[in-house]
Amino acid sequence: MAKQSVRVKINSAGVVALLTDAKVSADLEQRGQRIAAAAGEGFEVDVTRNSDRAVAFVRAATTEARLAEAEDRALTRAVDAGR
Repeated sequence: MAKQSVRVKINSAGVVALLTDAKVSADLEQRGQRIAAAAGEGFEVDVTRNSDRAVAFVRAATTEARLAEAEDRALTRAVDAGR
């Protein structure tokens, strides 16, 4: 059997367009909301765009939420809710 080589050429502009698309941002927002809800009260989601992709952050917005993360790892345990 003859060896075949496959060449893949990445369309960088297309990848950036995909990663910054509004639908990707919306999906990240939904995933972040599920994680925040699973973590409990006081966690909030921020979705923003970098130069080449959309990113989401779930953070402890209240003192109680910070304590829940520090003592019980509430946010760390809730990460699977975003899958």
